[in-house]
Amino acid sequence: MLRKILSSTIFKLLIATVIGIIAGLFANEWFMNIVVTAKYIIGQVIFFMVPLIILAFISSSIAKMGSGASKMLGRSLSLAYASSIGAALMAMGLGYTLLPLLTIETVSETVNKLPGLVFELSIPPVMSVMTALVLAIMVGLSAVWTKSVYIVNILDEFQKMVLVLINKVLIPILPLFIAANFCALSYEGVITLQIPVFINVMGIVLLAHFAWLIILYTIAALFTKKNPMEVVKYYAPPYFTAIGTMSSAATLPVAIKAAKRSKILNDKTVDFSIPLFSNVHLCGSILTEVFFVMTVSKILYGTFPELSTMILFIVLLGIFAIGAPGVPGGTVIASLGIVTTILGFDEAGTALLLTIFALQDSFGTACNVVGDGALTMIMSKYTPDNDEI
Repeated sequence: MLRKILSSTIFKLLIATVIGIIAGLFANEWFMNIVVTAKYIIGQVIFFMVPLIILAFISSSIAKMGSGASKMLGRSLSLAYASSIGAALMAMGLGYTLLPLLTIETVSETVNKLPGLVFELSIPPVMSVMTALVLAIMVGLSAVWTKSVYIVNILDEFQKMVLVLINKVLIPILPLFIAANFCALSYEGVITLQIPVFINVMGIVLLAHFAWLIILYTIAALFTKKNPMEVVKYYAPPYFTAIGTMSSAATLPVAIKAAKRSKILNDKTVDFSIPLFSNVHLCGSILTEVFFVMTVSKILYGTFPELSTMILFIVLLGIFAIGAPGVPGGTVIASLGIVTTILGFDEAGTALLLTIFALQDSFGTACNVVGDGALTMIMSKYTPDNDEI
């Protein structure tokens, strides 16, 4: 039993987190040069593989679904948008209710600035995340429409190749990447200075994440008439991986592995839905951004946005989130256009929003990842063998 615990993914992730934080507290500039360089190189490898994972799993899964692929894609996007909008509306309600009761302070500067890289090894992905997503959908659908058995077999083999890379390369280096991330945060002083400043706001957001996950899994249970704990109990490793990486995309292999352990999730649906939802279902990040834009508005401009303005912002944010990359800060970066145009934020406002969003981005990402399990549970009701398709 002890050996099983020590070799488990979640134990490795927790140890990596603790080691990273402690190392950052006592690190000198020379040591951080090495950490920053290792973090950069490992990150390059991870994010090089992300488009390959998306292309391999989504294209193959669509192709295998046959005539039901178009309906599956439509249902998935509709579910992701509905979940994101629901989470955003809940955050808006909490903002109008609770923020006036809090004393909110501004962010402090970091203690230390991260040193530069010892050397730079750039490994650019063969394509962007969104290009991979669109290409996977196009290839998968075209294989369905042409009924090409040859292409379907190729896509299946490609998926197996990428799965080997996930198990042999990506998963083993994830703890190192997480340790380096937390070491950098600890060295900068983010953990010791910035988190206490926003402890009340972050506490509300974190509780809201769990509240929304309870809502999602309750809906999934009522819809499928199955026990949601048969999915949730496998999601601890993806949750902590997301906290460490701050990226749905980087957590993708761990999430797929967790979902496939559940006996109530259909494997074909998992292969299709989990990679897709990791890019289009960002309920936790959207919930966080909505609450934080209200916080920043109160801090810098002394008032909250009008209700009509917030509703317009939320409707557009849900659309922008579908196209946001599943990488750290992807949601807020993709939405900066509507933050400035709809909400009227200036440079100071966007800078503060980016800062406090980055402070808890890992928890929003973790909510996204676990929420994907609930939507996949719903999507499992619509498998290619189901007569409804």
